[in-house]
Amino acid sequence: MDSAHLSRWRRDLHQAPEAAWCEYRTTSLIARHLSDLGLTITLGDELLSAPHVMGRDIDVAREKARALHQGADPHWLDSIGELTGVMGELNTGRPGPVLAFRFDMDAVEVGESPQETHFPVKEGFVSRNQGWMHACGHDGHVAMGLALASRLASRREQLCGRIKFLFQPAEEGCRGGKALAAGGSLDDVDALLTLHLGIHAQSGELVINPTDFLCSTKFDLHFLGTASHAGLEPNAGANALAAACMATTALLGIPRHRDGMTRINIGQLNAGSGRNVIPDLAILRGETRGASSALNDYMFAHVQHIAEGCARAHGVDFHIIKQGEAIGLTNSATLLPALTQLAAELGLTVIGERPFGASEDAGFLLEQVQSHGGEAAYLVLGANLTAPHHHACFDFDEAVLERGVTLLERWAQARLRS
Repeated sequence: MDSAHLSRWRRDLHQAPEAAWCEYRTTSLIARHLSDLGLTITLGDELLSAPHVMGRDIDVAREKARALHQGADPHWLDSIGELTGVMGELNTGRPGPVLAFRFDMDAVEVGESPQETHFPVKEGFVSRNQGWMHACGHDGHVAMGLALASRLASRREQLCGRIKFLFQPAEEGCRGGKALAAGGSLDDVDALLTLHLGIHAQSGELVINPTDFLCSTKFDLHFLGTASHAGLEPNAGANALAAACMATTALLGIPRHRDGMTRINIGQLNAGSGRNVIPDLAILRGETRGASSALNDYMFAHVQHIAEGCARAHGVDFHIIKQGEAIGLTNSATLLPALTQLAAELGLTVIGERPFGASEDAGFLLEQVQSHGGEAAYLVLGANLTAPHHHACFDFDEAVLERGVTLLERWAQARLRS
């Protein structure tokens, strides 16, 4: 499985980016490929824990129709239930360790640049889904997962144990990792690897132990008031928008904590139906972050207190919906020496530690494996970028995909050599 296959897969996925929980086309194509390799397939409804799903509000029939129109595999599309995501399991038939690899699949709510100098435009694989693009490299992650499965399946007679290839939905907004971790597929895993392309690392680099992953809570805050005519009887109304505006300024003023980094952002505020109507509904969307779970909990506790106070002040009701969540993560130190040696043999420059500085719901996966006595690690595979992550001009150096797959392949072979 050469670099040409990797590029073709990546570019096909790039043209049809799918939002979190809408990855029906992507799931169907992955399932077909893994099934053709002889792997056992588990689809989203059986793979994920439904009570732990967050931030999901979609029209399944509409999204499946779109996916079919854009080239989803009809058989596997019909087999997918409500939830996206897929696991392929390679069983060698010989006793041995259980390894797992995780690859995220979803796109970002960013409209892709139409500039002729933008590489996907120039090469004809620009996003066809307006307002969405693979601006974080998940198309590359999936391509690597498909290639890795192909290579290891072709060598199954030389291996022992089992390998699980996990393709996770809804990483953006930290919405799918907790449900995957709680679904049970990781409980018997001896070692898990996952990675990300390009974050603070250039082509030819591998960050073996990224640090400073931010814990985070994504939330929607609903204020529920009473509508009335603003001229005839404003006294009969309860202004949800006023409560939301008051909450916005108060939330941005939460004191930062002395013990470490804490952040809050209010990204959206939607309310009202007309200039002469007291607004009866306001929805505020935001997030907290912290350098640790305790620091993030401190921030989110203040969110709850402020929401309650602003609601009481304006005589409205409120409720808070968690739409996403991330915890910190720590790599298992026992995995790092072998990975360092393999990376060096491939000519990669190994970076021991480098701050990650963002949130990733893979923390739930690492925690699940480590809590059951297994090892787990999150790597950053360097890739030169044309623009920052989540930017309309984002693109990455496709040449890095080949070495990334080879690194994971050799690591698995060393662990599972029969």
